Amino acid sequence: MALIVMKFGGSSVGDAERMKRVANRVVQTKREGHQCVVVVSAMGDTTDDLIDLANQLTEQAPAREMDMLLSTGEQVSVALLSMAIQQFGEQAVSFTGWQAGIHTEEVHSKARITDIQPARIHRALEGGSIVIVAGFQGMTASGEITTLGRGGSDTTAVALAAAIEADVCEIFTDVDGIYSTDPRIVKVARKLQEISYDEMLELANLGAAVLHPRAVEYAKHYNVKLVVRSSFNQNPGTLVKEEATMEQGIVVSGIAYDKNVARISLLGVPDKPGQLATVFGALATEQIDVDLIVQSGVIGGLADFSFTVSLGDLQKALQVIEAIKPKVEFRAATSETDLVKISIVGAGMVSNPGVAAKMFETISALGISIQLVSTSEIKVSCVIDIARQNDVVRALHTAYGLDTSEQAFVGGPQDRR
Repeated sequence: MALIVMKFGGSSVGDAERMKRVANRVVQTKREGHQCVVVVSAMGDTTDDLIDLANQLTEQAPAREMDMLLSTGEQVSVALLSMAIQQFGEQAVSFTGWQAGIHTEEVHSKARITDIQPARIHRALEGGSIVIVAGFQGMTASGEITTLGRGGSDTTAVALAAAIEADVCEIFTDVDGIYSTDPRIVKVARKLQEISYDEMLELANLGAAVLHPRAVEYAKHYNVKLVVRSSFNQNPGTLVKEEATMEQGIVVSGIAYDKNVARISLLGVPDKPGQLATVFGALATEQIDVDLIVQSGVIGGLADFSFTVSLGDLQKALQVIEAIKPKVEFRAATSETDLVKISIVGAGMVSNPGVAAKMFETISALGISIQLVSTSEIKVSCVIDIARQNDVVRALHTAYGLDTSEQAFVGGPQDRR
């Protein structure tokens, strides 16, 4: 008998029929002799609908009230799934995040889990119940409801698996597993049988929507056995583990893209100590994540530098930049959207020189300019014009030998909660 955490995203429980299908799958797992803890997201587009509703009432909703509002989506899902499971004749009990003992930091909309006290979950399991937990949410020490940000249900599932020492955490979504790239762009993308935590973390951070980066961080830190598989069939999924077996001749495991990117450039920045610290310190204070950073050479005591932020943070970041202009004394600040960050990822890149050069050559052969570049031991990222995204992804997929003759499963929009 195994203790299994099963996570189902919004598309998997998008309507009553899909809810019944999930309930049946969970019941089958229980009847195979396993203990089951199920984490679910809000149904379908519920979260987006709630956000739209709030936007009809106010241009700037208080973060606390948004967390109160958005947390209701998962509460509906857990209650309905519990009812569906009980119709199959099995015991089930639903918990909100705070009832399940999930504690978070005092931050709204992007809270991090600080502790899980799963005593209530263990009691329910010992009583023979299937436990259903609302993903994406928790409670602070002061009793405030918080949400974990997009992808938070993945994080809930992996953190719970670590806390209760589950044998495996299965992430069910609308694709068969982790693919070498988006199969909606490259029809012959290959499904990976396994991938390392580090490779998966890079892909998740770089735009691959199947798993949330924070969930992968938890899995790596606590060595949680993680499997990504489809909720619509019984096909084997992709195993995420510490060290993945490297396929012969395959140096790059996957290609990711991220359209949620905007570039900000500061022009004419005086070349003196502390300038970058002032800029990025101010952005960090406002919880704005900065990704790629590039500084030009110094001419006449002045330098230009550019960095990227998410599209959602662009206006806020520009306001922060304007506020610190008296301290930094730059000549001008500009911004640019309609960009995409395309990245190659692979553990084999460490011992294979020339991987980055091939990427640059492939993009150059398409007549495309690279605007920003970032590298690490196992990834290379380039920012380009979004209009050429698909051309570049397809060309890189071929260049690194990732094309296969098998027709890959083409899924719908991937769950992000």
